[in-house]
Parts: sequence; structure tokens; C-alpha cells
Amino acid sequence: MNDEATQEAPTQTDDFESLRRIIDCLRPQDDEGKVRLLKSAITFLRLDSAFGVHKAIASQPVSASPGVTGPTSNFSTRTEMSPKQFLNEKQPANDIERVACLAYYLTHFRNMPEFKTLDISKLNTEAAQPKFSNPSVPVDNATRRGYLAATSGWGKQLGAIGEQFVQALPDREAAKLVTERVRLRKPRKKRNGTESDDSEGNGNE
Repeated sequence: MNDEATQEAPTQTDDFESLRRIIDCLRPQDDEGKVRLLKSAITFLRLDSAFGVHKAIASQPVSASPGVTGPTSNFSTRTEMSPKQFLNEKQPANDIERVACLAYYLTHFRNMPEFKTLDISKLNTEAAQPKFSNPSVPVDNATRRGYLAATSGWGKQLGAIGEQFVQALPDREAAKLVTERVRLRKPRKKRNGTESDDSEGNGNE
């Protein structure tokens, strides 16, 4: 009995100490800052499913069978959201991010896990967004960045990184953590004797 108490004590002490440090770090922030930092930490630690944070339109397609319920989310009961509303809420900062958001919408709202550049362009028009001067450019850049993935038959699908990135938006801090986490895991490769650069243009120029 004494041995069990001895083993539990350090764990409890560590928990209280960790909690004290977290509270001390958050205390100077205003309420909005506290919420933002907590959400960013949850996203970075991949605890989204446990807390329901940034799972926005999370993996619940609009074609789900009646009576089958998915994870609770901010958008789970808003399958009628138009592409224009979705883009307005996600607030993509450039053409590449807009392509990722449009791909997410096609996947989860239109039940199109595989799509082509033309589908992205048509949805962009439907969403009343600025016209792409050349849609293939931001689509290719989004693919190189990992937001999209190539499929057979010249098609595209939403990549795992793109899924997490769009779910994090419009929280720029959380979205930045997603991309930084990917860069930390991805080894840099040399191409033609020089190191490859992961930074592409945003597709606007």
C-alpha cells in the first residue's frame, strides 16, 4: 500500500507543477489570447479529436447515411454552407490556400474525393472568388506543398497536410503550426547539387 502511494506521489506532483506552469504562462494573456494559445497547443499536439478543436467540417461528408452520426463539430450541422460562405470563414491568404480550401469543400461537401483542376476552377467561380489567371499554377503549387495529392488519371485529391491546414483556418497560428510541423519532419533533399527550397510562389503572380 505504501509502495503504491510512493509511486503515485511524484506523478501527482509533476501534474500540478505542469499545470502551474501552464497557468502562469497564460495568465498575462487576455481571454481571447488564452483561447487562441490553448487551441494552437491542442492542434500542435494532435489532440483535436479529444477536444473537438479545429475539426471544422471534419471527416463527415454530406452524403452520410441517415441515422449515422459523426464527430461533433462546428460545421457538422451546417452541410448547407455554400462555397462562398466557406471561403469567407476560412479566409485563405493566397491562391494556394484558396485551392486547398476549395479541395476541402469538394471532398467534404460535394462528396468528390477525387477531382480535376477544372472542378477547382468551377467551384472557385461558384464561390464568387477572384478568377485564377491560370488555375493549373496554384493547383500544382498546392500539390508540391502537400495540400493536394496526385491520383491516377491526372486527378487530384485532398492531402493529409491540406486537410489539417484547412481545418486549422482561419486560426493563422494553428495553421502555421501545421506547416512548421511538416517542415520539421520532412528532410531537405538536394537536387542538381543544390538544396531544394520548399517555398513556392503563392500562385498570384
